[in-house]
Amino acid sequence: MNELMDIFASAGLWAAVLRIATPLILGTLGALLCERAGVLNLGIEGIMTFGAMIGWFAVYHGADLWTGMLIAALSGAVFGLLHAGLTVTLGLSQHVAGLGVTLFASSFAYYLFRLLVPVVGTPPKIVPFRPLSIPGLSDLPFAGPAFFSQTAPTYLAILLALVLGWVVFRTPLGLALRMTGENPHAAEAQGINPMAVRYAAVTAGSALMAVGGAFLTLSAFDSFIPTMVQGRGWICIALVVFASWRPGRALFGALLFAFFDAFQLRLQAAFNGQLPYQLFLMTPYILAIAALAVMARRARVPQALMQPYRRGER
Repeated sequence: MNELMDIFASAGLWAAVLRIATPLILGTLGALLCERAGVLNLGIEGIMTFGAMIGWFAVYHGADLWTGMLIAALSGAVFGLLHAGLTVTLGLSQHVAGLGVTLFASSFAYYLFRLLVPVVGTPPKIVPFRPLSIPGLSDLPFAGPAFFSQTAPTYLAILLALVLGWVVFRTPLGLALRMTGENPHAAEAQGINPMAVRYAAVTAGSALMAVGGAFLTLSAFDSFIPTMVQGRGWICIALVVFASWRPGRALFGALLFAFFDAFQLRLQAAFNGQLPYQLFLMTPYILAIAALAVMARRARVPQALMQPYRRGER
């Protein structure tokens, strides 16, 4: 019991929660934006992987860190346009198209990495984002190192969650987005172009996914490994359902999963081999499934999600 209390009282635990949650926040917001418009984007895992690679590669070749983030966002937008072309224009299966984008983006990232980066014993490194020192806050006991010593992309991700929540539920743009995801024909009757809305949502959402991947190489770590996304994209898809397609709840869900993940890492150290480490590794996923099972019963799915829209049809 004392060991558990020491873990909870550790500022390092809460700092790790914010760090682990950041790519989940960005990926979940991107998936939420797509699904609010009625498009399921299962390309997220590959888009995050490509964003991680291309953002790192740009910085490795001399770009500054924010430029690397921007390049990652642009690459995600390109894959978003590809996914939108397949699902919105051609009306193909969103499941199949999304999985195709994931396989293509992941494989393309690995191909470019092997083509453009010399094969060495250890992956080349860059200088990543450094934690910001916030005057008056970073020096606070416990709260300073726990919450106010993060890198800039972490604060940006939290801000984006709050801004997106306001946009979706408090602006005409958000109303158009929600109408398109609920009933695109009714949206069309009000003068909204559902295809344009879906294209914009999928493109912007995919850009956010790629930025989430770029966080891994430009902030959390300092090099690229092809398998480093490690299923975070699929967790983001589940978190959208957990959040009931609401950005504020998406932020909470990402933080909750990150807490489970950070906590199990410290439990492994506390038990020091007394239990199989695989037991701790699966703990956050089991808890996430349990939370998802509870929340999904009350979740209201956008009515036009995964339904192709064709102008003039009823």
